[in-house]
Amino acid sequence: MSGMRLRYRGRCHRCGTDLPAGSTAEYDRATRLVTCTGCLTASGHDPVSAPPPPPVPHRAGASARREYERRRTTRRQKVQQAHPRLGGLILALTNDPQNVRAWATGAEGEELLGRRLDQNAGPLLRVLHDRRIPGTRANLDHLAITPGGVHVIDAKKYTGRVQLRSVGPERRLYVGSRNCTRLVTAMHGQTRILRAALYEARIPSPVHGILCFVDAGWPLLRLPMTLDGVRVQHPARTVRALRRAGPLSENDIQHTYARLSEIFPPA
Repeated sequence: MSGMRLRYRGRCHRCGTDLPAGSTAEYDRATRLVTCTGCLTASGHDPVSAPPPPPVPHRAGASARREYERRRTTRRQKVQQAHPRLGGLILALTNDPQNVRAWATGAEGEELLGRRLDQNAGPLLRVLHDRRIPGTRANLDHLAITPGGVHVIDAKKYTGRVQLRSVGPERRLYVGSRNCTRLVTAMHGQTRILRAALYEARIPSPVHGILCFVDAGWPLLRLPMTLDGVRVQHPARTVRALRRAGPLSENDIQHTYARLSEIFPPA
């Protein structure tokens, strides 16, 4: 690695400063990281050779679990205020409504898949959980960076058999009697956001969308399911898919993992 004039516009991996073409900077050919002269001067040593700081650990399903607790607490407070004497009895004899329970179920699905992914993580499988999409209230359940690219994984804890049905000229995704085709549309939105972020960060990587149903039933003949480019899988098949070979090296994976942790902070 040596100081050079950049042929193309870049961004310092330390401070995020945009560097126009022609700027003098340090460039590491092995990791393809650029470091501005300001960071070199401030550190007093070669920062590119050091590994990037590890992302802040974050628990799968954390934001969904917080939302469940918030809604549950709000309901309890409203019941107690409306019925000062009988509030405790009412709460003891009634269940949380569906719009509250759904957040707990969602959190459980993310937590179950998160533990599975963490058990298989390593240098060739880096995982980020529950990442916020900047400028929105939405989040990405799981990001897995592997030799095959970056995988956006949406975990769902639905019951019922997973099926792809033909309805007229359309193919639709069902879990039990529930039409879940909208999840495929939502996944396309997530993959578009991720591709745009990778393009802006100048990280060339394939992007894949996966819907993972952690508590559903599956046909006896478990053939791969794909709808409109989105994979529909159970946790075991998801892990197997993440182990496949691909164009990204271990250095590529680590660099992409570190950058995505900055672009998509914990939710």
